[in-house]
Amino acid sequence: MQPFDWYLGAIEPPGGLALWIFLAFVAATLVITWYSARRSAGASAYFAAGRRITGWQNGLAVAGDYMSAASFLGIAGMIACNGYDGFMYSVGFLVAYLTVLLIVAEPLRNAGKFTMADVLAYRLQARPVRAAASFSTLTVSIFYMIAQMVGAGTLVRQLIPGVGYETAVIGVGALMVVYVVFGGMLATTWVQIIKAILLMSGSILLSLLVMAQFGFDLGKFLGSLSSIESTAPDGTKIVRDFLTPGLLFKNPWDQISLGMALVFGTAGLPHILIRFYTVPDARTARASVVWAMLIIGAFYIMTTFFGFGAASLLGPDHIKANGGTNMAAPELARQLGGELLFAFISAVAFATILAVVAGLTISASTSFAHDFFTNVIHHGREHRPGEEVSTARITAFLVGAAAIGIAIFLGPDVNVAFLVGLAFAVAASANLPVILFSLFWRRFTTIGAVVGLLSGLVSSIVLILLSPEVMGKNAIFPLKNPALLSIPLGFLATWLATIFSREPAAAILYDELSVRANTGLGAEKASEH
Repeated sequence: MQPFDWYLGAIEPPGGLALWIFLAFVAATLVITWYSARRSAGASAYFAAGRRITGWQNGLAVAGDYMSAASFLGIAGMIACNGYDGFMYSVGFLVAYLTVLLIVAEPLRNAGKFTMADVLAYRLQARPVRAAASFSTLTVSIFYMIAQMVGAGTLVRQLIPGVGYETAVIGVGALMVVYVVFGGMLATTWVQIIKAILLMSGSILLSLLVMAQFGFDLGKFLGSLSSIESTAPDGTKIVRDFLTPGLLFKNPWDQISLGMALVFGTAGLPHILIRFYTVPDARTARASVVWAMLIIGAFYIMTTFFGFGAASLLGPDHIKANGGTNMAAPELARQLGGELLFAFISAVAFATILAVVAGLTISASTSFAHDFFTNVIHHGREHRPGEEVSTARITAFLVGAAAIGIAIFLGPDVNVAFLVGLAFAVAASANLPVILFSLFWRRFTTIGAVVGLLSGLVSSIVLILLSPEVMGKNAIFPLKNPALLSIPLGFLATWLATIFSREPAAAILYDELSVRANTGLGAEKASEH
């Protein structure tokens, strides 16, 4: 009998308990959404939660936004089926926050209002850079959202008998839209905080149960990974050492490319960047990044235990036969704690998906409404009060529908960690060069920003389409992740376009931007109500 099975004698079918736990989470977050909707009057309240979120609250929310289905489901599956190479995702996701802490968080909070494009438009021509930045934000957000939707569909298909992949994807998409349309950033923030607490609780419990199987002896645990048996594509049995590199990335350049995408991509992810506008000042933004790093660091260390634990205790063949790589963590929970723990971990995964897609949706809808609709189409003026917020709500519906449609088209078998790795590559190639040059290069021009955004975006997407993951053996580009080439191309295009253009007005405003970015002088403060 498993440790928790005594509680479950009367519960049938197995998926029912997980469904009830998940419904309890949904009910709680819908109450929060209703409460938040009453306090989300005005653009600052809707887009930035009135800038009243404290450091520890925003740290938890950032962690909740960042620890996605890719982290919990995808990375666990990557490690469980590919060993050391899968663990590189954990390392990359964690190290990435140093870039955010040291370079981006403080100046972004001081210089912007609601979106990344606010920083670019501070000293450059607003309409072209906002249009390009909005397009880039929508592209990265949809890439990332697709991964979450695939994770949702995979989980529900295994969890609840009779509910198909397509139904699950549509259901999660509908809930996501409800959070964003009615509750805005305040509801999204509290959904992410609750989700972060649940995810950390589940991860700690799962890690302790794994180590208990080895008498809390780390050497014995790692020793069990030296001879993991699995079935090769031709049907023969093979034994592999899961602590040896090369099981997933045969080419070391693949590993370098992935590392570059993860380390540099975080600082360009729109849904992470907008979180720094919810705090009252830059000092709180820095504090929230430190909180986030502590929480995220602890989580990614624990992926070692339940990722490798699934490899050792279940084996890759069992995982692939029971829902695929994305189900490694829930299946490990079933093995160690019976149906109750399986239900809890699955419900946590649901919560993870809902929280992240809500953050992505509000990021995409904010960028379109604030940058493109108000500042590009209407030259920075609303025709009627509340028009910007109304546009964001309509955009949330459209973005949600696009992500749902693409996730259904791709199907449940693609690994969500791989999809998110691609989103990071696009963000690092398109957004990061223009953010850094705008903040730290006086010579930077509008043409440089627009060319950089579009070049990074197009080059990364084209290389993805030409990669082995899309074209198989006929691939023109040999690497699975495009970052190794697309990030330098993004920086090079941004630099060249700037060198061959001049914009004296932008250079004059550089000192003003620099003072504001470093001191917070003139930055928008928290609302009083």
